[in-house]
Amino acid sequence: MTSKRLVDFHCHLDLYPDHEELVRECDRLEVFTLAVTTTPRAWRRNHELASKTRYVRAALGLHPQLVAMCSAEIALWEELLPNSRYVGEVGLDAGPRFYRSLDQQKQVFEHILRKCAAAGGKILTIHSVRAATPVLDMLEEHLPQSRGVSVLHWFTGTKAEAKRAVELGCYFSINIEMLRNERHTALIMGLPQDRLLTETDGPFVKGAEGTMRPRDVTLTLGSLARLLGLEADDLATKIQGNLRQLVSA
Repeated sequence: MTSKRLVDFHCHLDLYPDHEELVRECDRLEVFTLAVTTTPRAWRRNHELASKTRYVRAALGLHPQLVAMCSAEIALWEELLPNSRYVGEVGLDAGPRFYRSLDQQKQVFEHILRKCAAAGGKILTIHSVRAATPVLDMLEEHLPQSRGVSVLHWFTGTKAEAKRAVELGCYFSINIEMLRNERHTALIMGLPQDRLLTETDGPFVKGAEGTMRPRDVTLTLGSLARLLGLEADDLATKIQGNLRQLVSA
């Protein structure tokens, strides 16, 4: 266990049965946690709980996997946007289950990017399953680097796509499941260390003791440190510095 503070930049806190307690736990253990939401309707409660803490922030999302059912909520998303610096989970999913809604996803994602660009200063956590290139195309077209910063969550694109993402100013949040995959670890090793963050993506990712909680991001940190040939405390310091750089952009 590192002696440094931890960063979980992508966790679905409201999908745990002990949501309120988990928010308090993150604050008590000093884990910097971004509580992503899957629909705008979920944001207010997350924001209410997070606003009482130092270490938890709520992100305003409209998950691409839910766009087919919830696209009408884009109006609520837009209404709430002035109240949230963080946006997510948003993006595209071209996997087999959600490919049919891809055109609709693109319409919603473009709207989100345009509104974020108009507002300025937003930090986005972005889903890009089998859709790295269209996500990057849309970021390049609709969200100039001077108008917002993107963090690619659980990025599984190619090395060429990763290089392009770096050139577009993107950060990357890494979870333990990525570090169990040889192709993904090869990709991660090529990323600039000053663009790395850690995440759990709980409760969807499991650890040795079951569902990952934000405190368990220490497992990700340890595994990532070994991959990069660093001490866990040194990497934790780098990750904290990256987070400070991100939020001060």
